[in-house]
Amino acid sequence: MITVVIVPNEIVVSTGSSGTLVDVRQQDPRLADDFGAGSCGESPDLAGLDDAQVRHVLVGQTARFTTSFLRWMEGRACDGLNFARISLLQALHFGGPAIMRDLGTQLGATPRNMTAIVDAMELAGLVVRRPHPTDRRATMIELSEAGERAATLAIGPQLDAISEIFAGLTPIEREHFSAVMTKLMQAMKDREQRC
Repeated sequence: MITVVIVPNEIVVSTGSSGTLVDVRQQDPRLADDFGAGSCGESPDLAGLDDAQVRHVLVGQTARFTTSFLRWMEGRACDGLNFARISLLQALHFGGPAIMRDLGTQLGATPRNMTAIVDAMELAGLVVRRPHPTDRRATMIELSEAGERAATLAIGPQLDAISEIFAGLTPIEREHFSAVMTKLMQAMKDREQRC
């Protein structure tokens, strides 16, 4: 059995029944580049690997892509408006005031993360909390005047800066990327309860 453990900047794989973690790249040179140790922009060589090894390589690639893409998005955050905050601005700008729980569902954020996002944006003067008019347990979130201005000025340019990375893909590659991402997200949703 092979188990992949991903930690920042390295991938350690447990092989054998002992469960001992070893860096298999040192034991099997074929796997060195497959786990992303190769040059920037090179695809891993999957030839000769069995199905389990290929899937493990894809896990490593995806983890590195996710980390790099999050850094990419954060690096394009102007005035502290990262993707999560832009998404909230956009939801409130186009949808109007909403209950925090509903916003979290819409944005795919956990209640804890949603609270942190709203806290930070409230501190920045972009949103305000208001009591719900009919439900004392719920809190409404709405844009402040500064939040409205930020939404009007920032949403388009910020999303353009973040999405610039996809400019190098052809229309067909974008369709394939979107289809694969959708399929993988569905696979994760279908397997959520297994662990």
